Amino acid sequence: MSNPAYQLKRNQLSAQLRAQGEGIRLEKETSNLFRTRSRAETRLDVRSLNEVIAVDSTKQVVEVEGMTTYVDLTDACLANGCMPQVVPQLKSITIGGAVSGIGIESTSFRYGLPHETINRMEVLLANGDVVECSPDNEYADLFFGIPNSYGTLGYILKLEARTLPVKPYVELEHVAYSDIDAYFEAVGEACNGDADFIDGSIFSGDDMYLTLGRFRDEAPYCSDYTWLKMYFRSIRERRQDFLKVRDYIWRWDTDWFWCSKNLYVQNLPMRLLLGRKRLNSISYQKVMRWNNRVGLTSAINKVLNRQPEGVVQDVDIPLERAPEFLRFFLDEIGIRPVWMCPIGGHDPSRQFPFYPLHDSGLFVNFGFWDIVSNPQHHEAGYFNRRIEDKVTELGGIKSLYSDAYYDEELFWRLYNGDAYRELKRKYDPEGRLKDLYQKCVLRQ
Repeated sequence: MSNPAYQLKRNQLSAQLRAQGEGIRLEKETSNLFRTRSRAETRLDVRSLNEVIAVDSTKQVVEVEGMTTYVDLTDACLANGCMPQVVPQLKSITIGGAVSGIGIESTSFRYGLPHETINRMEVLLANGDVVECSPDNEYADLFFGIPNSYGTLGYILKLEARTLPVKPYVELEHVAYSDIDAYFEAVGEACNGDADFIDGSIFSGDDMYLTLGRFRDEAPYCSDYTWLKMYFRSIRERRQDFLKVRDYIWRWDTDWFWCSKNLYVQNLPMRLLLGRKRLNSISYQKVMRWNNRVGLTSAINKVLNRQPEGVVQDVDIPLERAPEFLRFFLDEIGIRPVWMCPIGGHDPSRQFPFYPLHDSGLFVNFGFWDIVSNPQHHEAGYFNRRIEDKVTELGGIKSLYSDAYYDEELFWRLYNGDAYRELKRKYDPEGRLKDLYQKCVLRQ
């Protein structure tokens, strides 16, 4: 549908991009990239592309601009009795970022990843042209190539995404397991059951939880994990819980899963001091960006002669190999807790060449985000490289939002370099945008 405000913003961005040189980088309010980057010479200001254009709860679709955060998008949908089919876990994530990068959440066992819920999108190309691409038009190759391209083929300006109807409440069932093989067998069975949401939390090899969520019209009570109580702790403390649907969607955001510990906000005095409004991923992200700029923790570690390594990754492993990966990870990397989320719902007629996830049924996402001590002063990226090697060995794939250490030959083998170069020649023949290896591994 035509929207004059969007058309104006689109035309302004197109003109701005035509006038700029190489080394383009987006200027935006939020970013969930966890890799440092060299500063680009020019920036394309896309911050105004943050509006929900229309929600159609009859057709179950929403039209939205690419830099809209999921918290704004979801609120607009909930006001119309629906939600995006997949809502990534953090309020600060944008829908354009989740599609050109990779997102996931507890509906992914049924609907796949965010890019698999998109009907069409408008993309700003490196030369300033804007094209609308869909699975069945002349730009279908770009439609399927945008996911996991991280803005190296073009920038998403607008999308049409599918939604699903909601009920007011979600009932949670936390099921405990102490055997790794039994745990993943239960994951596979649950994906064929009646749950509306499935994810899991792994505290150790004999302390694992599968959380099944189901929409409900009524609830006997509603828990509140937006301030003093922490959702991740409740998983081990209770077998049943009820949340309002919005609180369920953002249950992980208050404590950045469990990573708020690194900002010392998992104690009561700090939570009282900060208040409800500051306990969220947007606030934590600002602190992280500030620390990256000033180098505070780096300076402290240098004085103390420490070499901690940040291991912030999401990896996707075939379900049948998931027990092997988890045993390796717990024994040799040691980060705990670990988040688990199954991925299914793939339409075999839709193949995304740069994130080829569904060649063999269900996959399992493992998310782990922490610092690993490095007492032996290994080479930079030692633990991340070990994870990359194991993921490759097991036929998995990892998201590229954080540090990557692949050599160039292996990288292009894993991420379909021939197909990528073909699209790059077609849609960015002058190379005005960095390629995927330059951006995600070389951090340019």
